[in-house]
Amino acid sequence: MKPEPLTDAELDHLSKILGRLGNDNSMNLEQLDGFLSALICGPELVPPSKYLPKICGSPTVFENASSAQELFSLIKRHWNSIIDTLNSGEVYLPLLLEDDSGIAHGNDWANGFMSGMQFGKADWAALLDDEDHGGSLVAIFALANEHNPDPKMRPYKQPISADRRETLIAGAAAGTTRIYRYFKAQRFLANDPLGDMPDFLRTIPKVGRNDPCPCGSGKKFKQCCGKTTLH
Repeated sequence: MKPEPLTDAELDHLSKILGRLGNDNSMNLEQLDGFLSALICGPELVPPSKYLPKICGSPTVFENASSAQELFSLIKRHWNSIIDTLNSGEVYLPLLLEDDSGIAHGNDWANGFMSGMQFGKADWAALLDDEDHGGSLVAIFALANEHNPDPKMRPYKQPISADRRETLIAGAAAGTTRIYRYFKAQRFLANDPLGDMPDFLRTIPKVGRNDPCPCGSGKKFKQCCGKTTLH
């Protein structure tokens, strides 16, 4: 049965529940979407016992047991909706929040995605170093580091233009789909170690470490998004 995506009203309700968790470390709706997307696309199957504390933060305060169960139920439905989109080959669209000016920046989504990359870090680092496929992460890293406290980690010296932001968000969406395919065989074997490894096609241009960074900064890939490391 095809999973039923959360309605706008249910997404608003989920956002309110996240905001009532009683701490400053819980994710907002945009961060949650990026975080779940990374877990779903990633190299290993992460159990809820490991990833839910990252979503809820610490300390976590629920009004009652039913509130906790409601939160987990909504998260599970959204998780299944993302998987269905990626599996079906439909266009994947990140869930982005608009500011008071109606602009969707994408920074929270990208930072949520990078938080999800903390699971299976060695495999994510191998993807980053893969000259054939590492470019899938370029737009995500560019958005995540736009306001990095370390100026050296920021991909651009000047504010990102509206057109470039739109390009980066589209690149992050396309990169998510490519990453999902890249790790598909690994997830398959983790779930069924005796199964046959399916083939996956090379879907992005090769990006050498000395080539111009695809994010458009004008720097070499190794001096821009390619130098981002997982801590």
